Amino acid sequence: MTTWEQVAGDSRYTQVLDKGFVGLIDYMGDDAAIVQAARVSYGAGTKSVNEDRGLIRYLMRNSHSTPFEMVEFKFHLKMPIFVMRQHVRHRMASINEYSGRYSVMTDEFYIPEQSRLQAQSRDNKQGSGAQLHGQELEMALNTIKRVSAENYLDYLSLINDEEGRNYNLGERQGLARELARMVLPLNNYTELYWKIDLKNLFHYLNLRVDSHAQMEIQQLALPIAEHVKRICPIAWEAFEDYWQQATTVSRLEKNLLQALIEFSSTQSVGFGESYETMCQKAGGKAQLQSEFGMSKREMAEFERQWKLA
Repeated sequence: MTTWEQVAGDSRYTQVLDKGFVGLIDYMGDDAAIVQAARVSYGAGTKSVNEDRGLIRYLMRNSHSTPFEMVEFKFHLKMPIFVMRQHVRHRMASINEYSGRYSVMTDEFYIPEQSRLQAQSRDNKQGSGAQLHGQELEMALNTIKRVSAENYLDYLSLINDEEGRNYNLGERQGLARELARMVLPLNNYTELYWKIDLKNLFHYLNLRVDSHAQMEIQQLALPIAEHVKRICPIAWEAFEDYWQQATTVSRLEKNLLQALIEFSSTQSVGFGESYETMCQKAGGKAQLQSEFGMSKREMAEFERQWKLA
């Protein structure tokens, strides 16, 4: 398995976490490839859009996604297995991963920084909360280190690849690597090559650089995003404007927004004041959400999104 030290001098690579990395190995196409594909597809329909930037923004704005598939990126990645489980959920990609069936897994485990050791979030079942401290922090860190080291020794013992722990070494067959690997914890590192087109990469980045994503996969996604910005700056700008930093609304939210805008305009008051007044006139927030067919959670998300809470 490739170590960070082996690729550290290569400008294509960025270190991720303590032992991982992101490396852009190859790519095909850039902003010009998107424009080329769009113009051959739409022909005369694009004549009114006489600039590449305008055309790319038009494609992104109207969800004409096929031209973005003409650009492809090939990455060399290394990450903990538990991060890989999230990474591999993005199925529209080609993957070739380090195989624990053919090769011996390496003694490389993700050990988080102390600042990353956080308690379970109280309001998010899949998120982290406040940082641990004192004895609990020390216990968590020591447990991660101990389990990683002990399980790796057990793994080596199972495959009969560790001298000094087993008797009659010459008489042992050792357990098959494909079975022995089951004892390794999920913070063991894996390595892969990953090829993906720009359309699906935008979808990946929209989810994985988001502040709500797990920190470890954010750290993986951020240097990937930097490569996309460098190679396809116009497409990246359009992605930020119309996708990543845009807000979509449901039919119910749209109806409530229109009512708020109309009320603010006729009463010459601010948006927040309009919302409070409409709640009062409806007989309370619960009645207003019922009037617009929204659930309690939908209303709470609406308030956060438009800073009304």
